[in-house]
Amino acid sequence: MEGLCVQLFSAIRKHRVKKKPAMGILNGFDDASHEGIKTVGVDNRCEFSGRSDLCMCIITWNMNGQVSMEDIEKLVEGNREFDLLVIGLQEVPRINVSKLLKNALSDIHILIGKAVMQSLQLYIFGPKNLAPNIRELKVDMHSIGGFGGLIRRKKGAVAIRVSYKGISMVFVSCHLSAHAHNVEERNLELKKISDSLFSKNWNPYARPAKVTVWLGDLNYRLQGIKTYPARDLIHGDLHKMLTSRDQLLQEAERGEIFNGYYEGALAFKPTYKYDIGSSSYDTSHKVRVPSWTDRILFKIHSSDINATLHSYESIDNIHSSDHRPVKAHLCLTLNSRSVSTNQQESSQ
Repeated sequence: MEGLCVQLFSAIRKHRVKKKPAMGILNGFDDASHEGIKTVGVDNRCEFSGRSDLCMCIITWNMNGQVSMEDIEKLVEGNREFDLLVIGLQEVPRINVSKLLKNALSDIHILIGKAVMQSLQLYIFGPKNLAPNIRELKVDMHSIGGFGGLIRRKKGAVAIRVSYKGISMVFVSCHLSAHAHNVEERNLELKKISDSLFSKNWNPYARPAKVTVWLGDLNYRLQGIKTYPARDLIHGDLHKMLTSRDQLLQEAERGEIFNGYYEGALAFKPTYKYDIGSSSYDTSHKVRVPSWTDRILFKIHSSDINATLHSYESIDNIHSSDHRPVKAHLCLTLNSRSVSTNQQESSQ
């Protein structure tokens, strides 16, 4: 079973009853070492599959229950050359967002797969001629507590597992519990999600995923700083100084979550919470501390694959939500031996 699944949580391991690991998501509970989240730099040059075997754009956005076609077009503009376009959405309104996305991408992209759990949704689009490259598309989801679905704030995760050009990948879009003090609750939710996804029909002989990507409103906040000092740093373009206060990075450093995952540097401003329709942070009576709640992380589980992050940024021209969307441009390259193996698998 060694190497079957992704190492995600390594510290929550005492008094745990052993059971089968979740396919493509979790392993290594008994590994005492931890690496935290590794921050990677951005290589701004990309030739869109000129040297890469797979280039993808990954987007996460908490829509706050409202959207327009104009917003959708802004969300996907400039993303037409990618092999895959992965879009994770939270707090989706009661309209057919899938149709809006299809219309915005209809010229060259088609919908490959989707996972929908009320207001929590995940879509993967690709080129119209991609059918021969797609294998083993599977969908799963996990709901976590409460009645959030009744007000379009469903918490939990939806996931898609897909093999594209012989590269097996798992994408997990999640929405975790809110509020700064719920750090341990978010950690536990991640663990439960990881244990649950793709575990119902677990196959011990299934090949493990080579790439795992988590995206969504993870809801980790800034800790140990009040709102106005934080805003002063942001307004002075000194927001990088706030990363040491980020709960997600802190918990990963402690070995609680996302062991060995990669994330781009948080060079963009915190994406939550904005006044709707403006570029101003929360002016309500709560005056929330701005935070990087919306994140994209990835992990490569094969030495045959090299990953290059070409961008990691917020989309700042969409103002209809109290969150700013975040997108990443990630390219994968196979070594020569792996290329020939994958070509044989794809032809079968």
